Amino acid sequence: MAFESLTDKLQSAFKKLTGKGKLNEKDVKEAMREVKMALLEADVNFMVVKDLIKKITERAVGSEIMESLTPGQQVVKVVNEELTSLMGGTQSKVVMASKPPTILMMVGLQGAGKTTHAGKLANYFKKQGKSPMLVACDIYRPAAIKQLQVVGDRVKTPVFERGQTDPVSIVREALEYSKEHQHDMVIIDTAGRLHINEELMDELKAIKGEVRPHEILLVVDAMTGQDAVTVAQSFNEQLGIDGLILTKLDGDTRGGSALSAKAVTGKPIKFIGIGEKLDDLEVFHPDRMASRILGMGDVLSIIEKAQANIDLIKAQEMEKKLRTQSFTLDDYLEQLEQVKNMGSMQDILNMIPGMGKKLGNVQLDEKQIPRTQAIIQSMTPKERTNPSIINASRRKRIAIGSGTRIQDVNQLLKSYEELKKMMKQMTDMNKGKKKGKMRLPFM
Repeated sequence: MAFESLTDKLQSAFKKLTGKGKLNEKDVKEAMREVKMALLEADVNFMVVKDLIKKITERAVGSEIMESLTPGQQVVKVVNEELTSLMGGTQSKVVMASKPPTILMMVGLQGAGKTTHAGKLANYFKKQGKSPMLVACDIYRPAAIKQLQVVGDRVKTPVFERGQTDPVSIVREALEYSKEHQHDMVIIDTAGRLHINEELMDELKAIKGEVRPHEILLVVDAMTGQDAVTVAQSFNEQLGIDGLILTKLDGDTRGGSALSAKAVTGKPIKFIGIGEKLDDLEVFHPDRMASRILGMGDVLSIIEKAQANIDLIKAQEMEKKLRTQSFTLDDYLEQLEQVKNMGSMQDILNMIPGMGKKLGNVQLDEKQIPRTQAIIQSMTPKERTNPSIINASRRKRIAIGSGTRIQDVNQLLKSYEELKKMMKQMTDMNKGKKKGKMRLPFM
């Protein structure tokens, strides 16, 4: 995940401060030297780093912090606040039209992920109750229109296309079509180039002049580091953009573009792409990102993921089944699918304060959930309802059917029985059959 190396280095620098009862100016400046090197290695713009370190140092050597009972923690708090401010301070929302449709124009270089993220945006706004429409204006790249149609089909969003005709006439017709068919959001997928040139900019300016988009969103690849910021600066100067979408923040990227973009361009990051799935798009929150970078977790994002992917009514039904000991393997399978929809378990655990550090280099087996799903799906309805009937021959059949080992089937059944046993103990405690009190999760 992005920032992993930066997080480790920052935590190492701050450990020297938080371990001291009292700080002096020399302690702070030594720590800031390490912070500076960590940021530069993360590919953060040099001038941005210089300005940031100056602000942090000025605040950190103030009497209020030096005389604090927890000076080290106060310095970390200052860094958190300054990082948040550097990335924009608060969430920057997409501007909505007072009179629909809202027009979003996606721009960027070829290969940055415009088409995929046009689909991700459509998917995101559909969940907000909008009726989006995608417009295919990339008439040059082979199969670009087909790619947008495939993406549109996957997110159940119509795609307006007129083949390889003039992009300006395409957007003009698309706007009329959206009004006739009551689409309150139009997302335009424009053409890109391998590098910025006059021809590209002239076309984008012509589209901009024709439809007057409410927002021009620049899609940039976070893995290109400072090149992403340079591209953003150039697009902003020549075309004028309203915000950025950073893609591939789930990869092994140094993350400097996220920290530099707002300071260099003056334009906020609005969304981040965190994976290949069309659900892998997050609203960018500067404060939450600062917390992640400092290894302080991001509990609010976990809650939002859970709210978006876990059915509350089903969760209440599941709790009732756990209480009454009627929890079956079908229920277990349903819960696994809801957890899977939340995304990478490694990323989710890293959002929990302190959990990433405790995990260290331990990698979770992300294949365990689909493997478990395959085992349960290879069982008969009767076996899922009453696992006690699963004898040796049945276990062998289930293992063959799911492409797993008999040991895997045994482990699943053991885990299931342990879960039931644990929930019975918790339920008994709630009823007062045992000493002490314990509430069921989410109660």
